[in-house]
Amino acid sequence: MFGRKLTMVDPANALPGRDTPIPVPPRHEVLGTPMTPPYPEGGEIADFGMGCFWGVERTFWRIGAENGIITTAVGYAGGYTPNPTYEEVCTGLTGHTEAVRVVFDPAKISYTDLLKVFWEGHDPTQGMRQGNDVGTQYRSAIFYHGEEQKAAAEHSRDLFQPVLTRAGYGAITTEITAAGPFYFAEDYHQQYLSEAKNPSGYCGVGGTGQTCPVGVASTEG
Repeated sequence: MFGRKLTMVDPANALPGRDTPIPVPPRHEVLGTPMTPPYPEGGEIADFGMGCFWGVERTFWRIGAENGIITTAVGYAGGYTPNPTYEEVCTGLTGHTEAVRVVFDPAKISYTDLLKVFWEGHDPTQGMRQGNDVGTQYRSAIFYHGEEQKAAAEHSRDLFQPVLTRAGYGAITTEITAAGPFYFAEDYHQQYLSEAKNPSGYCGVGGTGQTCPVGVASTEG
């Protein structure tokens, strides 16, 4: 099982999943905004995989509504199994990575700004892991929505790689691919590190654990 988790499952061998989506609360525990579509008019979607999604989601919601964050949610992306459960994703047999959806107001915060948070918030050179979290569900990924996001993601990667290289790190392993289905994770995962749920909870990403080894301020260009 451990070996399978380090390589992507063949689609033919992926778990079958289910037709019914996993139910999630209608509103964000912290921001009070809808977590699922339809989103407010003018809002845009960014989907990222940065390892354990608990801390990643908190990183993005803490940017705040006043700075353009409309809502956030955690889920599963980049795999094959429809409507997977967390337990299924953990087997490595769905192909999904833990992902965070960020719905943002582009008039207040740009996609490029979110990409800076992405690169700073984890180590994108580790392949199928993030720190002590090992497996395909922890791989780094950008799931772009449209050609503009794709170009911005690839540009930011190309700017950031020399910075990492100079710092002695290897090649970026981040997957940059078109967004497919985003399956919302179970209720107990949503806003897991909020004051109402687990104020003292720990996650290796976006907390006191794994972050990018170098800053990205110098990658602007």
